[in-house]
Formats: sequence, C-alpha cells, structure tokens
Amino acid sequence: MKIKKGDNVVVISGKDKGKEGKISKAFPAENKILIEGVNVSKRHQKTRKAGGKGEIIEFSRPIHVSNVMIKDNKTGKRTRIGFKLIPGKKLRIARKTGSEI
Repeated sequence: MKIKKGDNVVVISGKDKGKEGKISKAFPAENKILIEGVNVSKRHQKTRKAGGKGEIIEFSRPIHVSNVMIKDNKTGKRTRIGFKLIPGKKLRIARKTGSEI
C-alpha cells in the first residue's frame, strides 16, 4: 500500500467523490483506510441507563485504497505516487511534480 497514516487524500469515486481528508488509520491487510469525515454512517444506539434517551451516533467507515488518490503538497491537486531510490532510503514522490511526499 503506497498510502500511509497522516497523508492528505482526495476521494475519486463513490458517494463521497471530491471530498478531501486526512487518513486517521490504515488497514493494510484489507487494503482499506479510514478518513476523517468521509464515508460517514449513522448507528442508532439504545439507552444504557433506565429512563435515559437513545442516540444516533455518526462514525466514519473504512474505504478502499483504490477509491482515493494522494493530494500533492505543491499544487493541491491529486496525483499518483512513485518511488525514488536514494542510497539508504526509499522516498515517495508525487508523479506530477516530482516533489517528495
């Protein structure tokens, strides 16, 4: 997976197409990521105390990695990710501008 926690991404397909956000958690085994404010679901929760009220909770659900692209730091637009080998390091770069991510 080329995308990591903390990256800024743009959703390119699905119901949240065009939304931007920061990755809060990555699930490499399932190829999914959790983005703040994207793919929000609602769940009705019963009361836990007698006489209390139930509530509706909103939470983000994971989205597949193929539905997002990383946001370039220089241009602010979406871009693909490439790799550049420097002795002792493997850097991620933006394909459009060549800048380091």
